[in-house]
Amino acid sequence: MEDDGFSITDTPIESVSLSDYEKQLASLQTYLDSVPYATESVDEMHRKLEEIVGKIYIAAKTQNWLVLSTWDGLLQCWLLMRYPMPKSTRAKLVRLYYELSLIPGVEPRVIRSWTDMLSRLLANKPGSKRKLESTDLELPWKPLWRALTKELWPKKRIQDVNRNVVNILLYVAEQCKRYFPAREILEMLDTFLPLLTEDTVLSVVPVMTSFLPPTHMHLYIPALFKIWEAFNSSVIDDRILELAGLLSEEHISGNSIDAGDKGDTQWKDVGIWTHAEWQVLIGKGLNSMNIPVGTQGASTTAGHADTLSDKDSLRIKKNINRFSAFAKVIVYSMAVDGEIRSDVNQKGYVAGSRALDSLDRVITSTESFFHPSNTGQWTSTLTAFLNRLAAEFIKRVKEEQQESCRTPVTRRLTPAIRKSFVAILRTPALLAMFSKDRTSASYAQSSLRVMAILEPGMVMPELLERAYGGLEIVNETHRTTAVLNMLAGVALPLVSESTWSGGQRHLVPLLELCIPGIDLNDPSKTMCTTMFIVSVVQHIKLGDLTRFPSGISYSHDTDVIMENEYDIGQGVDTAIPALSQEETRSLVRDTTASFADWVTSLVRRILALYENLPEEGGRRNTTGGKQEEGVLKSIKAMMDVVCLHLSDELFDLVLNLLYDYATTNAKSNAVAAFGQLIACMARVKPDKTMSKFLPHCILQIEEEIKHGASSVRTTSSHAALPSDTTLHWNLSILRGCLGFGGTVLLKHKQQILNLLVLLIDKTKSERGYTSTGRLIMRTLHTLAETYPTNSRFVNADVWDDPVFNKDHNIHWGRLYNPEDVVIEWHVPNDDEVAFVLEILDHVFLPAIDKVENLLKTTSRWDNVDRNDFCRYLYACRTTWVGLSTFIKEQPKETVNPCLNDTELAEMIAVPLDMKAGFTLTDASDPRYQKAAAYRLRYGDVCQRAAFALRQKIGSEDHIDAVTGVARAIDTFMLGYGLNRSDLDSLVKNYDQARDANRFWNKQRENSRLVFLKRAQVYHSGRVYMHSLYRRRSALDDKLLEELVELSLSPYTRVRRLAQHVLDNVCGYYVRSTRFILPSIFDALGKGSDPDRMKGALYVLWNKGTAAYALGDMGFHHRYLVSLLECQHEEKPSIQKLVSNLSGDCYSHMPEEAVHTDAYSLATPGVEAALEDLIAEFSSNLVDQQLLKAAVDKTLIRVSRRGEIYDNTVSSILAVATQSTTHWRYVEMAARFLLLLLRRDAVTPPEVVKFFMEQCLSPQPPIRHIAQRAMIKVLTFMKLRSYSMSREALWLDEWRNPLAQDVEITNPENFMLGFDESLEFTGGLYVDKIRTGFLAWTSVIKAYRAVEDSSGIQFEPESQPCLTVIRSIISNPDYYSKLLLLWSQESGKSGGTIELRKENILFIKSLVKVLEQDGLENLLVNIDSSLNDSDKFKQRASAEVLSGILRGSKHWPKTLLNNLWTWTMPRLDRIFGQIKPDTITFWETFFYYQLRNLDPRRNKPMIDWILALPLEFSGDSAFAMSKSITILGILIESLGVFFNTKADKYIQIFFENANTDYADMRSHICQNLSVLMRNQWRPVYPSIEVFLHACTISDDPLHIRQARYLHHVLAIQDKLPFWRETRLPSPRVSQSEYDKVGSTLLQWVWVAAHGAQACLVFPYIIPLMPEIFRMSELNDSPDLQMYSSAVLYVLSAVSPPVEYVHAILSDFASAIKSSQSWRIRLHALPALVVFFYRNLLTISEESAAQIMDVLLECLGDENVEVREMASKALSGVVRCSQRQSILPLKDRFVALTHKITLPPRRDPSYPESLRSLHSAILGLCALIESLPYSVEPWIPSLTEVLAPHATDPPPISTTIRKCASEFKKTHQDTWHKDQYMFNEDQLQSLSTMLVGTSYYA
Repeated sequence: MEDDGFSITDTPIESVSLSDYEKQLASLQTYLDSVPYATESVDEMHRKLEEIVGKIYIAAKTQNWLVLSTWDGLLQCWLLMRYPMPKSTRAKLVRLYYELSLIPGVEPRVIRSWTDMLSRLLANKPGSKRKLESTDLELPWKPLWRALTKELWPKKRIQDVNRNVVNILLYVAEQCKRYFPAREILEMLDTFLPLLTEDTVLSVVPVMTSFLPPTHMHLYIPALFKIWEAFNSSVIDDRILELAGLLSEEHISGNSIDAGDKGDTQWKDVGIWTHAEWQVLIGKGLNSMNIPVGTQGASTTAGHADTLSDKDSLRIKKNINRFSAFAKVIVYSMAVDGEIRSDVNQKGYVAGSRALDSLDRVITSTESFFHPSNTGQWTSTLTAFLNRLAAEFIKRVKEEQQESCRTPVTRRLTPAIRKSFVAILRTPALLAMFSKDRTSASYAQSSLRVMAILEPGMVMPELLERAYGGLEIVNETHRTTAVLNMLAGVALPLVSESTWSGGQRHLVPLLELCIPGIDLNDPSKTMCTTMFIVSVVQHIKLGDLTRFPSGISYSHDTDVIMENEYDIGQGVDTAIPALSQEETRSLVRDTTASFADWVTSLVRRILALYENLPEEGGRRNTTGGKQEEGVLKSIKAMMDVVCLHLSDELFDLVLNLLYDYATTNAKSNAVAAFGQLIACMARVKPDKTMSKFLPHCILQIEEEIKHGASSVRTTSSHAALPSDTTLHWNLSILRGCLGFGGTVLLKHKQQILNLLVLLIDKTKSERGYTSTGRLIMRTLHTLAETYPTNSRFVNADVWDDPVFNKDHNIHWGRLYNPEDVVIEWHVPNDDEVAFVLEILDHVFLPAIDKVENLLKTTSRWDNVDRNDFCRYLYACRTTWVGLSTFIKEQPKETVNPCLNDTELAEMIAVPLDMKAGFTLTDASDPRYQKAAAYRLRYGDVCQRAAFALRQKIGSEDHIDAVTGVARAIDTFMLGYGLNRSDLDSLVKNYDQARDANRFWNKQRENSRLVFLKRAQVYHSGRVYMHSLYRRRSALDDKLLEELVELSLSPYTRVRRLAQHVLDNVCGYYVRSTRFILPSIFDALGKGSDPDRMKGALYVLWNKGTAAYALGDMGFHHRYLVSLLECQHEEKPSIQKLVSNLSGDCYSHMPEEAVHTDAYSLATPGVEAALEDLIAEFSSNLVDQQLLKAAVDKTLIRVSRRGEIYDNTVSSILAVATQSTTHWRYVEMAARFLLLLLRRDAVTPPEVVKFFMEQCLSPQPPIRHIAQRAMIKVLTFMKLRSYSMSREALWLDEWRNPLAQDVEITNPENFMLGFDESLEFTGGLYVDKIRTGFLAWTSVIKAYRAVEDSSGIQFEPESQPCLTVIRSIISNPDYYSKLLLLWSQESGKSGGTIELRKENILFIKSLVKVLEQDGLENLLVNIDSSLNDSDKFKQRASAEVLSGILRGSKHWPKTLLNNLWTWTMPRLDRIFGQIKPDTITFWETFFYYQLRNLDPRRNKPMIDWILALPLEFSGDSAFAMSKSITILGILIESLGVFFNTKADKYIQIFFENANTDYADMRSHICQNLSVLMRNQWRPVYPSIEVFLHACTISDDPLHIRQARYLHHVLAIQDKLPFWRETRLPSPRVSQSEYDKVGSTLLQWVWVAAHGAQACLVFPYIIPLMPEIFRMSELNDSPDLQMYSSAVLYVLSAVSPPVEYVHAILSDFASAIKSSQSWRIRLHALPALVVFFYRNLLTISEESAAQIMDVLLECLGDENVEVREMASKALSGVVRCSQRQSILPLKDRFVALTHKITLPPRRDPSYPESLRSLHSAILGLCALIESLPYSVEPWIPSLTEVLAPHATDPPPISTTIRKCASEFKKTHQDTWHKDQYMFNEDQLQSLSTMLVGTSYYA
């Protein structure tokens, strides 16, 4: 349950004058007033808060982080109670949790809990008021950045791929960025931007958007937008769109509340955005929708580009709703900021708003994709966008209606904007409403719901049209359910005359039409129908108003004419004149006379449905399957609401109807369902319902029992006997009657008591006694619980008011403020309590006595005894199920607190003791004592029963009894207060009810029912507090022991039930898991029964239990060792369980586990926050004695944790090294030891020895684990040796002694130095350059070269480990055995052979530490295998050599030279031996060696690669590709280090683009792309200069600079000649033109799919004319395919704005000037796609140019080109040229009239046919440009087109196709559209379709 999961608003009154604290108090008061008992004062709650914070202080002070986490839970509970917290206190708590989240060396799950607490305290939920502004709190960002740096770029060798801390810390940054000081924004940019490179951009951009405060946006937005423009990335699109949405909303008033004077944000061209920024925003937003206009598949390459990026960057994940962000940007940028477009002035903007005009163009261009016939993966995307647009718009509308709105009036939404917004969204929403995809349909309906509130007059008539049509069509279920869902959403405008005056008179007709929707054969339709009825009826009173005269008088002056609207009749287009208010209300009053008939029809329909239900049955006696159960639940919910809102007369009518049915029927298939129906009546008028049914039911029950009903003894579920039907029928009715009323039951006290006694004694079948039990439970719940009673739509005093009853229609849809709602509660009075105690005396006491007596004779039980035991125990159990809040538990004496010597009892979390309406709370009250004694006796009997039956469970006969006992224990232990699942369902139910009538988060008004549910949830939340952190009494401990034993039962059914109960119990009782674990572990010991072991393993497999046991220092050791000792049981099922458990341990044993428990670092940030927090509370906050005791315990805890760790490691090692241990358990032990390795402690030499030996294990899994472990051991050794402090060790801030910072003063000279000798850079190597793209960091890390002796000195403590390692590898056979194992053939069949990373790292780690020790032996072993014909031996040797070369990085110079001397001669042999099946791993070998290393370290290898012969026209393609492949790896690996050589190779590649081999051309393309990417480095002297450039320059990132354009232009000049000299087929592919063209096209294709796609545009534009020509070459499929693909890929990347016009001009000129019709045919669709993608950046001149081209193509000689031009014209007109429709129509009509087709033999016939077809295509294009509306000019065109319907093809086929498409797109609205046509036009339309008229 969230902190504000049940809040409506923060303040009960919108008053600007109140302080925030006063508003919180006022809000709290509405909650406190809603419950029926006295509550705690604010001071009391503050004292409780002080107690919690005091414990948090002590836990934090003593670094007891796990105990601190338990008190976090208490703080969360306190927050749930909604009491106000002073801002200063909240701010200081936030500071504390912020500091806690950043401390190093703590388990991720603990950090996650602290960040969750931080989020709850801040409560920065979208749309809700912030608890803290930036003026209340300032947080330092640098500590967070320091912690995040480790997670962003982790140490590869010890990286945990499942670790998610990077996302946790980025979440902290996002939550807190508002509180980072804005004055440090420039410093942030100075920190982040130098780290941004083409490789790290996907890490740095998320960091920037997460850290930068939402103020002073002018400092960073220009730079972010330029970066956004330059990179092709879906991740960046999401992040910056989200940021733009946030900023648009934040700065809607033109400046930020938080920013102060310096943070003012100025309004610009569109909202807060410049015109250029707006174009980028809209272009990126539109492209991100992935709408495949004219393409198949993805419409953008951004997602593909992200997959090619740095893998570390892809670990950063966030669910971003880009459509919500895009909608925010648009909505919050709307204002009147331009000329208003009108019929006269076509050049303005829609409603004078540029943002709205952009939205209009976006929606218009995508409109056809909303239609159900055009469904695809884009449908949910578009409808989600619609939904978010509507939600954001109404939120802004409502915000601007508040007094506190700071947006100037001139910048607010105007009525014109509002109407235009609805007009734009209405059509697509109405289309998508009938989408086949449910999610999409619900999005569309949600947007219509909002629009119906914004402009009901524009939306509701359209909806009602479709509603009547959908409800009358019985054979289209899909439309019916869509209509019902939609009507449910617009219930408020339908019922409330203040929302829309025209709705009420449609209510009764719609209700009548929906009754057939209740149909058992169509569950979904039935549920939709019930949902509609509920949504409507909850707002009205069902009563006949024609019986009373109206109490309202209408004077002539006030007789206001209603707004002009059309009343839509039932399927008939009847326009009724505008009605006055009096006439409208009169019509509504008349319709209410039909309520009686409607209610009667509804009830009869339901009864008919009940009669057709399947028979009840199954294990749970359900009626049918899930669908039937869903239908029954929805009907019950509907009847609850319907019965509640019946007038007295209609209530009596329904009651009599049901009584007649109940007394004349007894349906076995509707027993439960009919009882629920009666319960609906009893909820409203329990007295009347009970008086009606009780006597009859009791009489019938007594009669049935008298004749033997339920006399057949059973104890398990079964189908009821037919002879028992009448008994169950009446019991069900009785349960419904007794479920409500409280005091009403007192009138029938004796009857009820006698009946219960009779039933307990006489019902012997399982169905009978469980029905009795449920009756007892309902009765006691009704009497003893606190619950709200009246949930009608108005307060009780209004409902009973005669004035209301005369004119209740004017109150329909009434909404309340929380303070106006009066809630009636049932609170048990003394008489009810007395009755409860009487039931306990007469029902519970005899039953429990009988159970006790039966326990004495368990050894002699027969079936009768078992049956008696089960049914009497069930009666006892249900008694207490119904009394969950009857008595409040008193503090218990905990016999076994389960404390160890490192813990304090006072630091264990205690429940938050809240007043919660318990019936009896005074322990001295005799009534309390009596009830408590009964309850205690019940628990004691449960314990004794479990013990007794456990002794006798020798046969399955007892299983029902045992499961009954388990459930009874469940009731005793958890049937107190409220459990989490029940609370969650209440909260969910409340949320759904609240959101049904809520249109924005801060809406205060809602229906009365919602506030009643809110009060119930608040009350339940208080009760829930008593269920948490419960203490264990001695009896509780005994019951826990019994549950453990039952969990180990040999019977699966018993075991599963008991394990479920045990799991639940452990979640509520403090230290219960710790209490039960010893018994569970004992069950795993030798000699245990396999079933007991299985039960124990399942208990331990529970995630909560496993997490607790592995996190608890007392059980950590035993958990692991117990699993390892399970090998004595050979049963496969048990071994599989053990394997599963050991695998799951991984997630519960993070590296920091031990350090979290025994924390040893200083935490100055936390200390400062704690000291700051003390000032907020009284001097008694911290109990100094307790603090001192806790400090003393800390030392013991740290020491003890170390001992436990050592003991655990040694115990696991002992198991692992035993000769009798099975290899699978050795693997398990090795995995545990791997998980237990610590960076802050030296690994025992024995463990190192074990791992080193296991590296030679014949079992690959063990070997893999051992190698990983050794890598980790050696890496940790290095980290400890290099770390200056323990903090540096945990933050990965260790420093190699050889490392040295180099100051960058002259970047150019610095980069040139890598081509020189080492002396040029002062004897320093620079391995990684993670900077220098936009600017350089001030220093960069370099390493000194090692001269003579080793530069590495390891810590003394690790020397024993090194000795062990050296001794093992000194064995001459070690490496030979290792190589033999690595050379084994892979078990996996097929696929390529890859180098195994763990093998390389293993060797690398060894040689790093050992240097030349064992090196000679190792080299000897691999020498012969390097060029062995066995590829697996080659691979093993390659792995070893790769590890040696990488590990030799810091070797002395002499050793290095010797190694290279050995290696280099062998490279030639290796190169010669490379074959197609081995090239993959040799590529990897070179890649591993060259990447992330200073090229001078690998100078021999690099020189060797550069010396390889680079052939492009040799005889062997593979021989040539080997050289270019390895060169490509060099280029890729060296990155910027290769830039000085790039020009030479780029020239070589361009000169050899004509190579004959396709593989070589692919390599050339890939290398060209990589080289140009590496060359792109728009570096600036400083970040300040870069930021300035972003504000004044159009191209600060140099994406428009084409450094190698001269190469492309040189090729372009030659292409025409090559085209003319192409070889004839079949040798055409060997033509120079084809080879070079293919290379260029592939290069463009590859570049466009990378993150740097924008760099390719300057090269594409000059090539475009030739690309068009290539697309027509039918004799070259590859060239044609790539040329078309490149034309489309232009649209898949957002180009810089200035290139749009150039590309369009190229399209236009290519189409106009081309002599080939094929070029035009291929270019036209690509042109349309490009036009759409860049719609909002296309100038009017370019649009006009494209229109001219399309019109010219309509007259093309080739019919395919003409038809394609027609399609293109339709799309372009629809998207942006609607103003051209009428001139074009006149032009085409005139042309049609002008041309008469001559005879076919006439020479002018072809020309006339072409011209006429051109005109016809133009008219058809205009019709298809508006597919979902009928404009006034369309009907007349039918008379123009129809005469030509019989013309020769292609004219006739074009007309038929157009008419067919028109029919398809207008069938939904044809009932209305047909009236736009006269009879002649309809006949013409029929003629166009040929023959019969579809519309006739």
